[in-house]
Amino acid sequence: MALEWMVGRARGRVAFRLADAVSSISLGMLSQTSAVFTVLLRVGLYTLAWQQLALWRDDAFWLSAPGWLLALLLYDFCYYWLHRMGHEVAVLWAAHAVHHQSQDYNLSTALRQTSSGALLGWLFYLPMALAGVPPLVFVVVGLVDLLYQFWVHTEQIGRLGWFDRWFCSPSNHRAHHAVNDRYLDRNYGGILIVWDRLFGTFVEEDDREPCVYGTRGLLASWDPLWANLQVYAGLARDSWHARRWRDKLLVWLKPPGWRPADVAERFPKPAFDLARMTLFDPAMTRAQRWFAGVQFVLLLAGVSVFLWHADGAPLADNLLWFAVLLVCQWALGAVMQGRLSMAVALMIEAGALATASAELGLAQWHHIAKPAAMVFAIISAAYRAYPSGLKGGFHSYSSAWLLLALLGSLAGDVFLMFPGFFIPGLVSFLLAHLCYIVLFRRDAPWFAHRQALLAALSLGGGMYALLWHGGLPPELRAPVAAYVLVIALMAAQAWARWLTLRNGPALWVALGACCFMLSDSLLAINRFVQPLPWSQAGVLSSYYAAQTLIVVGMLRGGARRR
Repeated sequence: MALEWMVGRARGRVAFRLADAVSSISLGMLSQTSAVFTVLLRVGLYTLAWQQLALWRDDAFWLSAPGWLLALLLYDFCYYWLHRMGHEVAVLWAAHAVHHQSQDYNLSTALRQTSSGALLGWLFYLPMALAGVPPLVFVVVGLVDLLYQFWVHTEQIGRLGWFDRWFCSPSNHRAHHAVNDRYLDRNYGGILIVWDRLFGTFVEEDDREPCVYGTRGLLASWDPLWANLQVYAGLARDSWHARRWRDKLLVWLKPPGWRPADVAERFPKPAFDLARMTLFDPAMTRAQRWFAGVQFVLLLAGVSVFLWHADGAPLADNLLWFAVLLVCQWALGAVMQGRLSMAVALMIEAGALATASAELGLAQWHHIAKPAAMVFAIISAAYRAYPSGLKGGFHSYSSAWLLLALLGSLAGDVFLMFPGFFIPGLVSFLLAHLCYIVLFRRDAPWFAHRQALLAALSLGGGMYALLWHGGLPPELRAPVAAYVLVIALMAAQAWARWLTLRNGPALWVALGACCFMLSDSLLAINRFVQPLPWSQAGVLSSYYAAQTLIVVGMLRGGARRR
């Protein structure tokens, strides 16, 4: 990729855009980390089919030179049909679309891979199992086929004469990635382009019609989760709205773009127009670019360590570290897209690391990450508050109470990390929640919604009754009762605020208050009633979700009032 960048620079072409390249490689990393859990589908089911259904077993032949070559040929043939069906069947396109979403065409695009392809892709390789190709040979030739396709994702290599007629080449594959009518759904071959010539799907790149890359349903996002879910979500919506049960099924099995007539009539979409296709390229500041670069390097290191240890680690450990990496990838995409500030992203990442380190008993990491999360939250709120007096933005009243709430939360976090400081921690969080109540009062009268107040108090009362009967120590009954009352009032005021404002940021704050109630309930049940499995993960993940939703909701709400 460095060579491609230098060649492009020498030719005066922009070979890479930072955010697009980071997004593509991040999706490749997600594909590899998720494969730790999906490898059973691809290799495990293939092995089972080979053991039970193989029509001819001769491992000596398949391990010979002719056997390896034939196995590679068989794999490439099966890959052609998987790839072709990935463009002709909607549910398969939902997985494969990830690879096509980039509007650039370079070597980073080659690394942009799906995380859901293993769910159905293994079916297309069953003929190899029936032919008796051993699992080891299947895996190796699959890797060869995949590695071959890396170099063809470039615009820096032109036509290659006779090579283009037989093999998948940069020119042939550029046409495959294009959304122009002339090139759409062509050139599926992985190594050999001969399959396309045989089955009528070949098209030659035409210099008179430059390739335009991407998908016709433009992703317009750097979010790795949404990249993997975008097409599935669209199919699910159409299936849900279809009136006939037959159409609900056909939505998934018909070619991409097919919609039931009743759905297309009620929810029309504009026809694709190549001339109106715009490049998704949100502006990034110099600081954001440095942040993205450093975060990308750290993510790459983290993924490498995860993959190195994944085979020997327990499933629970792998799930936790996978979640941490996924949260960090999502946060990086949000920063590059301008949806999150760098400080909030660091808060989320530190919170994810604090959650995993607490569950896995990594005390040193936890003692760093847990306070760091709230420090980044405080920095985010303070940065937003600093210019408020000058620009008339986020009101100093709200800023002060938000900062006090976060400082109280930071104190509570620190106290609860050490034995014997439960009461100081409880008092710190009690004060933090009181600050949140005052903060939420700014935009709504006191407890203006009776139903919300009654629901929150009922939930709080039920939780307190459970703790009382579960063995809550007598000396803690009064302080815990006060705490439960305050957090219930906080949730009631947050929902009253949303019912007054009726906007997205207010809803995030209300949901954050609910996450606080969930986090504290899990903490109390685990401490006073009975131990819960994965208690630290549950308590801290809901706690950091609460803090993030409230901080982002309040800051976004303040930005809207500027």
